[in-house]
Amino acid sequence: MQRHLLGTLLLSVFIALLGIGIIVPVMPVLATNLGASGLALGMIIAAFSIAKGVFEPIVGTLSDRFGRKGFLLGGLLLYVLVGLAMPEATSVANLLFIRALHGVGSAMIVPVAMAYVCEMAPLGQEGRSMSLLNIAIFAGIGCGPLLGGLFTDLWGMAAAFYAMAGLSGLALLLILCQIPARSRQDPGPSRQGMMPALARMLKTRRTGGILLARMATMIIMVPTMAFLPLLMDQMFGASAMEIGIVITTRTLVNAVLQAPFGRLADRWDRVALLRSGCLIISAAMCLVPLATNFWSLLTLFVILGLGEAIIWPTLGALATEEGRGYGAGTMMGVFNLAMSVGIFFGSLGAGAITDLFGLRWSFFLIGLVVLVLNLLALGLIRGARHPSSVH
Repeated sequence: MQRHLLGTLLLSVFIALLGIGIIVPVMPVLATNLGASGLALGMIIAAFSIAKGVFEPIVGTLSDRFGRKGFLLGGLLLYVLVGLAMPEATSVANLLFIRALHGVGSAMIVPVAMAYVCEMAPLGQEGRSMSLLNIAIFAGIGCGPLLGGLFTDLWGMAAAFYAMAGLSGLALLLILCQIPARSRQDPGPSRQGMMPALARMLKTRRTGGILLARMATMIIMVPTMAFLPLLMDQMFGASAMEIGIVITTRTLVNAVLQAPFGRLADRWDRVALLRSGCLIISAAMCLVPLATNFWSLLTLFVILGLGEAIIWPTLGALATEEGRGYGAGTMMGVFNLAMSVGIFFGSLGAGAITDLFGLRWSFFLIGLVVLVLNLLALGLIRGARHPSSVH
């Protein structure tokens, strides 16, 4: 992968994720305006994760065999359609369907982009390589909510969704014009097929631990993104702009620190780094219900962004190592499936806890669950052999 190709890919991912981030502050409001309960809101978010999770390993394996560009173009086209369709939703059922379509589009973009980067990562620089992609992802998602809040305050909710469609269309044009029609694929590992590769992954302690850690760390995404606007409204009647600032600051902290922690992941003990990040995000989650105003909540989300900045390049580096044995697209498809599974359980868990005990309890209890699961995952990774001896 040439530097020009990498630059185009990262710019396209940034633009596409910027569009997704724009709708974060308005999605829960749109759903509640249509009559969604806490559990229904969780299901709307879960629909995205289910569709994304089902298609990610399939797309990853197929991209190893047939090339990646077509999947990127198809996913971005679906993003455009979702952005245009969402303001027209008239019921919770409509939103469920549109969000599922959104998930299919995401399954065709993120794991394929990760596979591109996985292929080009030099030995010993996996953390640095994945941190570049993470910067594009988090910078896009981080800037999006701030713009989404601004657009909503100025022109209404529909403007945020139309902005997503326009930005996705721009990313589509970049991919179409700048990325070659066919890139190098992994020749050997990908021929084994998705199901045999998945069976091997689940039987391998190290790979299984990496997938469990990825799933566990993603459980927090629903309460900290989709439910945060509702929490801030309950706590101190926050405006859309204040909600956007909290989400944006957390994600931009993550993005800014990706590069230094990516380099650190190539030099230090990755399991020790991962343990530190997991402790930080779990503690921040458990403390969210104690926040009393905008500034205390913002501080906690800065800490949360710090913990995630440690976790993302470290897990990405571990997954890249594993990808050399399974095939880049196949590994990244399953890696992203683990992410979707985490978001799915986070969606249902946060929704159910909110309906039963209240919104604040969902943050505390999910923080404890994330801590326990990550400690188990770290034990599996630490106790396994190096991937070179497994594959």
